[in-house]
Amino acid sequence: MISSIFMKREDRTVTGPDSAEARGKRLAISLSGTNLARASDYNQRIVLQAIRLSGETTRIALARQTGLTAPTIANITTRLGEMELIAHVGRKHGGRGQPALRLAINPDGAFAIGLNIDRDHITLVALDLAGEVRSRVTREVRFAMPADVVVIVASELDGLLSAGNIDRARILGVGVARPDDLGGIALPHKPKGYESWSQVDFATLFQEVLPWPVHIDNDAAAAALGEAQGVGGQEKPSFFYLLISAGLGGGPVIDGSYYRGARSRSGEIGLMPDPGASVAGAVVQDTVSLSALEERLLREGRPLGALEDLLALDPVMATTVDQWIADATRALTGPLVAVSCLLDPDAIVIGGRLPVPLIERLSARINAALAEVAMPNRVPVHPGQMPAEAPAIGAAILPFLDQLLPSDAILMQAGRSESV
Repeated sequence: MISSIFMKREDRTVTGPDSAEARGKRLAISLSGTNLARASDYNQRIVLQAIRLSGETTRIALARQTGLTAPTIANITTRLGEMELIAHVGRKHGGRGQPALRLAINPDGAFAIGLNIDRDHITLVALDLAGEVRSRVTREVRFAMPADVVVIVASELDGLLSAGNIDRARILGVGVARPDDLGGIALPHKPKGYESWSQVDFATLFQEVLPWPVHIDNDAAAAALGEAQGVGGQEKPSFFYLLISAGLGGGPVIDGSYYRGARSRSGEIGLMPDPGASVAGAVVQDTVSLSALEERLLREGRPLGALEDLLALDPVMATTVDQWIADATRALTGPLVAVSCLLDPDAIVIGGRLPVPLIERLSARINAALAEVAMPNRVPVHPGQMPAEAPAIGAAILPFLDQLLPSDAILMQAGRSESV
């Protein structure tokens, strides 16, 4: 059982972005049946997730929580213990009879790597089974070409695994989060040849430096997954995620599941028209993105060295940032009114690489703007719980969902099957 989970690349089929039909057949609950093997696997995933989310629990509590019988729980937890995915942490005293055995997740039972590729940075994280980031590294690099990213990953991987005390043999896989049309979207200063990203097969690109199964997803979708799996995700099962990075992405999470759309392009808020912009034909991300903000600063003679500089007391920079927040609020108000009315989510969550104080200011301004619009519902806007590495963290969750956790409970990478 253990060896079947921790397979090397040549033994695994890796999923990519076009097999929504196949995955739909496997996960749909209205028409598809199941068999004993699949039901057993699903029950095991449910029990493991219940232990993972509880922090510490007992077999009695698991039976009550999942509705499974005591013998089934006993069999599953025995298997999970043999696989070293859970650990016994003593007995719970109090009450009658034999003290109940306490169970907890074994953080070192499995690991995954998350890689976020964007136009202004490359981020790597190592995640353990408990969902904790064990190590992370970010390279601030503009428009890195595919070969450049391979070199960066190769140079940082050993240090990442060493810093996180990661056992290579227990790495389930690698999740890669990148914007859709990574090489195709027009952004300021995009170099010639960057469009080559549109032709990249990621599994092939990284096969020499990342010898594990590779899972690919959109960066906003992965960030929404990271948010849903983090603090507050269970309290707000439906939300719309805004990812402010070099571009602008969005992701709808409905009842705990990521809604991908018929063509796997849901949440493309950044590409919505911005009729209030001063430039004809502008889209929302032409205003609401780090690229747009940096371009404004360049025009004011304040090139951005580090993202923390956006918090500087320099009056020119502060004025530029203030005006950007005002313009971003204007550009986002209309689209977020549509999101609020059409989806009625619990919240609109803003994340990304923008410094947290600026996300907080933008959230407050949008809340005030939405309050002035007559709508049937009032959807609060607030900063995300996850750090700036949310896309990489969400990407790292993909291998866990593929092999260990209940994949129909939340986003699982949808895609075309490709053997590597």
